[in-house]
Parts: sequence; structure tokens; C-alpha cells
Amino acid sequence: MEAAEAILASRLRFQERACERLGSALYADLCGRAAEDVEAHGPVWEVLRGHEREPAESALPLRLLGAVNRLALEGREPAIAARYADGGDPGATWQAFAAALARNVEALRELVELPVQTNEVGRCAALLPGFLSVAGATGLPLRLLEVGASAGLNLRWDRYAYRAKGFSWGPDGSPARIDFEPRGDWPKGLPERVAIASRHGCDAAPVDPTTPEGALTLVSYVWPDQRQRVERLRAAIGLAAEVPVAVDRENAASWVERQLREPVAGQATIVFHSLVAQYLSDEEAAVLHGHLREA
Repeated sequence: MEAAEAILASRLRFQERACERLGSALYADLCGRAAEDVEAHGPVWEVLRGHEREPAESALPLRLLGAVNRLALEGREPAIAARYADGGDPGATWQAFAAALARNVEALRELVELPVQTNEVGRCAALLPGFLSVAGATGLPLRLLEVGASAGLNLRWDRYAYRAKGFSWGPDGSPARIDFEPRGDWPKGLPERVAIASRHGCDAAPVDPTTPEGALTLVSYVWPDQRQRVERLRAAIGLAAEVPVAVDRENAASWVERQLREPVAGQATIVFHSLVAQYLSDEEAAVLHGHLREA
């Protein structure tokens, strides 16, 4: 059996490569150093030991990074908060990171038990042409069903302003603006407005974005050197109270089966997710897809 240290270090290095690819030099550097720290039995090892038995899709490195960022956002670790804001010397940032872990081992061991909640509203740019195409093709109001909805922010996608070269959609005055570059040709003839009949989601651990605790949870999982994402998320959280959304605490497969058991007349039902598939077991994914095919 592979040693616990090797398993944890491997997962941290996998996340290091992912962060590099997705544009977070800060988190890429911290994950690489954290892997070395695990091998040396430093504070990262003290926080993560015992989690090597978890499946890889549990996103343990992101849970660790989110837990430390939560301490920074709460004001409990001002040194790491200052390093994140400064964005300077990686070595100094690692020293502050490691020191924060050493001071908060027990608190962080509790916080890393929480699931990742990355309710990234920027993903709505990829969902938008699908929503608009269905609305245009059917002429019906949309019944939105989101799997892995987190705080339900992506269920409020029509309240955000989308801007790309030669394309704009959404309310001009929206504080949540999503600038993007489409890959390929943008669909033609999409409706300028849509009617939303209902918004409903499920999640293993729903978050209420209208509460201080819920907002803190969401922001803590955004990579702090990607400031545009942080600002966009805060703007979406600010809009959440204007558009009530129900998010049930339930697994994806059983929830979808229950929602689709009886068709709803006069509405176009859309089942969607933005990034939940990687967290589903093979068994649950197979059951979920079976329910979709049956419906």
C-alpha cells in the first residue's frame, strides 16, 4: 500500500498543475510547497493526515486552501491576508501560510472537513447560449433545475450582464458583469429576453448566500490572486436577495428523478450543472444519466 505521505503529496502536486493551468500562480506555488511539507511531516501533514483514504475527487487540496483563506477573511490570520493582498514574494507567502497552519492545526482539521463550494458565476457564460437557444426554440418560460447548485447563484444567470466582442446580453446596470471570449461562432437569433418560470436546485451542502456565513464560505473558495473573480462573486451575492431560489439538501440522482417524475406543461425544463460531474461517483453519475434518458 502506498504511504499516506505519498498519496497526499501526489494530490497536492496534481492541484499545483491545475492551478498553473487555470492561472493562479499563488495557489500553484503553495500547493507545490505544501507537497514538500507533507513529505517532511510539517504543519500541512499535521492538518491533512488521515485524509489519504478519501477519494481523489473530494478535492482535498482545495478544501485546505479554502480553509486557510477563511481564516484570512475572518481576520484571524492577518499575516496571510496581507501576503495574499500583496501578491509579492512567494517565499514570504509560504512562510506566512505555514505559520498560519501551525497556529491553527485543530481549527483547520475541522474546516477541511467542509466540502468545496465554488459557485463561480463566470461559468454562466458557457451556459448562456444553451438557455437562450432553448427559450428561442420553444417560446416557453424556462423551468431551471440545477444539480450541485451550491448557493444557487448560477440559477440567477439572467440577472448578470454578459459582454463579448460583438455581443452583449443582460441588464446594462447589473453589478455582476461577465466578460468573456467565445470559442467559435456565437449562435445567431438568440432572444434578448427570457421568462423564468421557476428556479430550483440541489446540493450535498447548500449555502445561503444572503447570510454573512454563506457569503464568507463562498468567497473563501475563490483563489485570492484572481481578484476579478472575487469582485464578480461579491456582486452576484449582492443580487441574491432580489431573486429567491430554493436549493434542497439532496444527492443529484434522487433529486433529478423526483423533479422529472411528472412533466410540467407549458414550461421548458432544463437540467444543468456547471462543475459537479467531477464530484459524483461513477455509480451516482450512471443513475443520474439513466433518469435523464428516461425523462
